[in-house]
Amino acid sequence: MSEPEISINPISMRNMHKGQYLETILRSPKTVFTFEDIALLWREPCTQAVRVRLSYYVSRGKLYRIRRGLYAKDKKYDRLELATRIYIPSYVSFETILAREGLVFQFYTCISVASYLTRDIEVDGQAYSFKRIKPSILTNSLGIENRNETSFATKERAFLDVLYLHGDYHFDNLDGLNWSKVFNMLHIYQNQRMTSRVRKLYDQTAHSTEK
Repeated sequence: MSEPEISINPISMRNMHKGQYLETILRSPKTVFTFEDIALLWREPCTQAVRVRLSYYVSRGKLYRIRRGLYAKDKKYDRLELATRIYIPSYVSFETILAREGLVFQFYTCISVASYLTRDIEVDGQAYSFKRIKPSILTNSLGIENRNETSFATKERAFLDVLYLHGDYHFDNLDGLNWSKVFNMLHIYQNQRMTSRVRKLYDQTAHSTEK
């Protein structure tokens, strides 16, 4: 899984004027930035000078500080983009994707994220649930799509992620799954019990379709 690329403004940083620092951020397609992202955009080392300049823009209302080390152009930043910038690497998965794709019918306001740790937090009134999966799975790009500066699990990857953590999870509708993609990704979990569960669900879905 690769992180979304950071767009570098072609303005020469060596001759950058005061207003151009802000312009470089505002012209980026990203809505959420880490301190390191901004230092890279400005082509400067992560120094106190960068922090002072950021604090100035925040105090003047030119930028919005989401939480420590994370900034946005304004309060209308993309919450899903933020979900994958709080802890890196990470990607949106689990119930957030399952509900979007119709595999479960319950509506979830909390954004679920695959990460290297387990933690529930709230930022600007939005709940985020980070669920730990082992590094070899987390960093495997199979079934991960990058859209709008954010990494998302496909419905097949989210289906497997959920089963990896909850083997007895109940799904409302599996008819939309591409089972070839499911089985092509199954090996990255290296879990025999999970493999048996997937095969059982596949058999049940196939049998139901034949009726």
